[in-house]
Amino acid sequence: MQDKDTRRSFGGNVARLGLLAVVMFGFGYAMVPLYDKFCEITGLGGRTGEQVVESELVEGVDESRNVTVHFDANVNSGLPWRFEPQEVMKEVHPGRLYETTYLATNESDRTVVAQAVPSVAPGKASLYFNKTECFCFTEQVLAPGETREMPVRFIIDPQLPARVNLVTLSYIVYENEAATELAARPN
Repeated sequence: MQDKDTRRSFGGNVARLGLLAVVMFGFGYAMVPLYDKFCEITGLGGRTGEQVVESELVEGVDESRNVTVHFDANVNSGLPWRFEPQEVMKEVHPGRLYETTYLATNESDRTVVAQAVPSVAPGKASLYFNKTECFCFTEQVLAPGETREMPVRFIIDPQLPARVNLVTLSYIVYENEAATELAARPN
C-alpha cells in the first residue's frame, strides 16, 4: 500500500515539476520582448525608440546650445564586415534635423545579412535622441565585397538636460545567421 502511495506521490511531483519547467520556459521566452519594450520606453541600456515622425519633434531649434554627438561603430567578432562612421564627431543644435552616414563593407566571399543595434550614452540621453531614418530599422544585406553608405537622420530633443553636452550614438552590428543562410540558397 505504501509503495502505491509513494509512486502516486512521485508521479504527481514529476508532473508538477514538468509543468513548472514548461511555465518557466514560457515566462523566459516572453521576457525578451517585454524587456525590449521596457528598455525602449525607459531608455534603459541606452536604447532609442523606433522611428519617430519628424513633425512631432519640431519644438523649435535651440540655437543657443551646442551638443557634441560622437559616432561609434562596432562589429561582432563573427561578422566579416568593416563598419565605421563617416564622421566621428558632430556639433548639433537641439531641435534641428541632422544626417550622418556609416560605411559598411562585406569583406567576405559570400552574401551576409546583418542587423545593427543602436545605443545612446549617457543612458538618460536616449530619451531625447530620436532617429527619423536609420539603417538599424531593417536588416542590411551586402553581397561579397560590397560597400554601402548607410544614413542616419536624427534630432536631439531641446528638452535634453542642460548638463548633457556630449552624446554618443553607438552601433554594434551582428550577423543574422538564419537570414544569411536563406540569402545563400539559390532561388
